[in-house]
Amino acid sequence: MSQQNYKSASLASNVGGCLVSLMVIGVLASLVVPSFQVKLRNNKQWEPRMYISLINKRQQAYFAEKSVFSTSVKALRIRIIKTETENYKYSHHTTKKATFNYGVSKHKDLKSFVGGVFVIPATKVELNPSKNKITTTSILCRSDSPGTIKPPEPTNQNGKIACATGTIELRQTYD
Repeated sequence: MSQQNYKSASLASNVGGCLVSLMVIGVLASLVVPSFQVKLRNNKQWEPRMYISLINKRQQAYFAEKSVFSTSVKALRIRIIKTETENYKYSHHTTKKATFNYGVSKHKDLKSFVGGVFVIPATKVELNPSKNKITTTSILCRSDSPGTIKPPEPTNQNGKIACATGTIELRQTYD
C-alpha cells in the first residue's frame, strides 16, 4: 500500500470512529436529556426555592450597599421574578432588622417556602470586626406539609437563626 493510500485509509477509519462516537453520544443524550427535562417539569417546587434564594441574596447585597432592606422586589432589579406564577404567589415583609420572602403554594399538593434575611452583629460571622459593625445572614425554609397557607417566619435568637416550627431548613441552592 502506498503512503497516500495508507493516509486515506487511516483518515477514513478516524472519521468512521468519530461518527460512531457521535452516534453513541447522540443516543445517550436522547435518552438522558428528555428524562432530565421531565424531572424538572414535574418538580414544581424548584421555582420557589430558586426565587426565594435569589431574593434573599439580593436583599443581602442591597443591605450591604444601603444599610436597609428593600421594601419592594422591583427595587432589587431581578427581572425573572414574578409576583405570581401558575403554582405560587410571592410576597415579602420587611422590618428594620429582617426581611421575609414568601413563596406560598396555590395548590394543596405543593409545599410553601419562606426565606429570611436578618441583621446580625458582625462578631457572629467575622474574626476581629469593628465594635459596632453589622452584617446579614439568611435562611431558606420549606413547610413540612403541603398546602396553601403562608409558612411561619424564621426566627433570630441572639444571632442564631432557625426555621420556625412546621418548617425545615434547606440549603440555598437550586438542586
